[in-house]
Amino acid sequence: MKGKLKVLILLFLFISLSISSAYLFLPAHFQSLDSRVRDFYFKFRGAQKVSDEIVIIDIDEKSLKELGQWPWERSKFSRILENLSENGAGIIGLDIVFSESDKTSPKKIAKEWGLNADSLPDYDEVLAQTISQTPTILGYVFDFDNINDKEAPQIPAIFVEKSKKAEFLPQAKGVLPNLSIIQNAAYSSGYMNNIPDDSGIIRSVPMFISYDMEIYPSLALEMYRLSLGAKKVYIIYDEAGISKIKIAKESILSDRFAKIYLNFRGPFKSYKYISAVDVYNNSVKREEIQGKYVLIGTSAYGLMDLRSTPMDSVIAGVEIHANMIDNLLHKDMLYKPSWIELGDLLSIVLTAFLIIFVYSRLSLGVLIPLFLTTFVGMFFLNYYILFNKYIILNSIFPMMSISFSFLGVLTINYMFETRQKEMIKSSFSKKVSKQVMDDLLLHGDEKNLSAREEIVTVYFSDIRSFTSISETLKSPKRITDFLNFYMNAMVLSIEKNRGTIDKFIGDAIMAYWNAPLKVQNHADKAVETALQQIAKRNELNKTINTEYGFNVDYGIGINTGAVVVGEIGSEGRSDYTIIGDSVNLASRLEGLCKPYKVRLIISEFTKELLVDEYVMQLLDIVRVKGKREPVKIYEVQAKGAVSQEKLLELTLYKKAHDLYMLKEFDKAKKIYTVLYSRYEKYLYELYIERCEYLKQENVEDFDGVFEFREK
Repeated sequence: MKGKLKVLILLFLFISLSISSAYLFLPAHFQSLDSRVRDFYFKFRGAQKVSDEIVIIDIDEKSLKELGQWPWERSKFSRILENLSENGAGIIGLDIVFSESDKTSPKKIAKEWGLNADSLPDYDEVLAQTISQTPTILGYVFDFDNINDKEAPQIPAIFVEKSKKAEFLPQAKGVLPNLSIIQNAAYSSGYMNNIPDDSGIIRSVPMFISYDMEIYPSLALEMYRLSLGAKKVYIIYDEAGISKIKIAKESILSDRFAKIYLNFRGPFKSYKYISAVDVYNNSVKREEIQGKYVLIGTSAYGLMDLRSTPMDSVIAGVEIHANMIDNLLHKDMLYKPSWIELGDLLSIVLTAFLIIFVYSRLSLGVLIPLFLTTFVGMFFLNYYILFNKYIILNSIFPMMSISFSFLGVLTINYMFETRQKEMIKSSFSKKVSKQVMDDLLLHGDEKNLSAREEIVTVYFSDIRSFTSISETLKSPKRITDFLNFYMNAMVLSIEKNRGTIDKFIGDAIMAYWNAPLKVQNHADKAVETALQQIAKRNELNKTINTEYGFNVDYGIGINTGAVVVGEIGSEGRSDYTIIGDSVNLASRLEGLCKPYKVRLIISEFTKELLVDEYVMQLLDIVRVKGKREPVKIYEVQAKGAVSQEKLLELTLYKKAHDLYMLKEFDKAKKIYTVLYSRYEKYLYELYIERCEYLKQENVEDFDGVFEFREK
């Protein structure tokens, strides 16, 4: 039991530390998952009653059909505002920007034609006059991508930041304001920016944005402030950032960036919608408007002001402002308090402790129902806290803690109950590769061990200048530590692509595909593995250089052919391995990486079996030691289609190589020279030297085959 307790303690530490670290340092992807769980909470809860103090005037399809294409003449919009004011609208917020002049104004048209326009109306002036006489709050938009020197509207309020130690508000680079004649007529304004998260869904809105060293409120917040008659807004900071907002006697809780996480009431059109044309025709009842927060926006698909929320994938942007005002009025917006990270971490640790040290004492028959109860209980606890206390707790990581702890406990119980079997299995796994062991344990027949002929793809890799590396490291322990780190990274990619590790030969690795288990497209799997290892080189070298003070390079050779595979050796000692001429050729190809100064060479036999598309280049036709027949060898540079630039290079190279094989050495050299001057690749320099040598020596029996002999 002492041994099991030690393992449980280690499991608890591992799960607590790993999940806590993921929570702290890998938030982006998991935060998206957590947001989707919260979206499910909203759908599970369903629609809620909305405030009857809010009404939306909708520039809908009906309005566009009767009043004409958008944008309308400003005189029409002015009439809508006048009718709203006459019907006693409490405050009117525009989810619209009038950034350009109304070109339909009679005065502007007359001026364009050189006519006397003094007695004609200017619709921009008409709208400005109406705005100045109605409780209208204008909307405008901040730009976070492009810098401009436009001025944001003046806000008739004082924003006081208390205990500020750092900048936490979103910083805008530019602004898209209304026309100055319209803007100057308004009592106040608020920005309309609704910023979706990485998944494209609006879950929160910023209450303030900082621009040009000034603070500006959102449209909904400004309407709420004016309804309270407050002249000052207090933004209160603590050590973590913004803790709350005070307007008059009201306190608004936010996250540390002054964002409100909206407590959405329901799907699209949860609020009272009135068609803009009905207001234009003054055919609405006064009680539908009187004393209310009136928002003017659009639900028309053609005007593209549609958003996604947790409650609906398509909702009019103006309804986001309605939800925010509703949340402010009822003080039930969701928020993340400054202590939220500590709370989430405690939840992760405590759930792991409960599962590992309490549940591990129970039998399997009790453990599974209790685990399910705990999992469902955590779901409903988070649901209750979200919609009753309005606090956003992380759901994903505590549930991960429960799940991984449960799986860990099951694994440990199984491990200790079947210790003898695992010891035998562990001993057997030291003899053969994991793939061989799994196959033999699954099938258990002797034919898996008996030697047989198979077509396999053989892989060899080797570290360059390992002797120098050994001299640098000196200590046998440091050499071993370095090799273990390097081998582990290489082996992971081989096993990931279903390769079998045959053996480690000093700093070299031998592996193969398509035995003992059949692997579809085994040549592609081997080449993809090599390309992944080459791509990972820079990442490995960051760690190796930091730890050991040097960089590592390696060469890889791959060949496909017939081999003998199976249990080979003496009666007392044997090994599951492969032998044959194809193995030797793969080893020779790895050795050729160094003289050709490339990292990956494959044979023509592997190339013939490749299914996917690769960028590759014929290096040479060689006759390696131990083989009579010459072999074409290729460098594989990347997977995928060939770019136009690379196609040009390969086309020129093929032409040069064709001339080289025809003994047209002068012509070939000219093309190789052009290639080298353009790409500075050693291969072209090598062929330039060969052309010069072959021309000078006047070789008569030239067949284009390079005889490769090891020194």
